[in-house]
Parts: sequence; structure tokens; C-alpha cells
Amino acid sequence: MAVIDIKRTHGGTLKSTKTAVTRVAKSLGKEYGVDYAWEGHELHFERSGVRGAISITTTTLHVRAELGFLMSAMKGAIEREIERLLDEHLD
Repeated sequence: MAVIDIKRTHGGTLKSTKTAVTRVAKSLGKEYGVDYAWEGHELHFERSGVRGAISITTTTLHVRAELGFLMSAMKGAIEREIERLLDEHLD
């Protein structure tokens, strides 16, 4: 099993960062069939072969995703897409 682990700081408020992360999740959901739900300040996501969470604090964002065997081969592409969407939507 491969793991994607992305940590970065952000300049937004919790509310604006949560809104931005929701936009990222919607985009991934539409393109890749990812289901997601918020629990407090942590967005949990899942689809066949992928599950994880995006946690936010007042200054940081942490993405952790576990990839199943078949999805492990696409780790680099998935990681780049998450990074691109974060760059596009976060302050």
C-alpha cells in the first residue's frame, strides 16, 4: 500500500480554508468518483482503492491518503493532481 502525505501552511481562516478544501474535494469527486464528508475540521474521503483525510488547523493543512494495490501505480499522478488543486484553491 502506498501513502500520500502532504503538509503545507495556509494563509486563510479556518472557514475559508474549509471552503477551499471542499472545492478541491468536489473537483476530485467529479473527476474521480471520490465520496467525502466533513467531521469537524477533517474531511474524510474514499473511493475504490483510495481512502484518507484532509485535516486543517488555523495555519496548516495535512492530506493523508492510503492507496490500494492497483492505485499505488498511479501515486505520482494522484499526488501531483492534489498538489495542483491545492495550489489553485488555497490562499
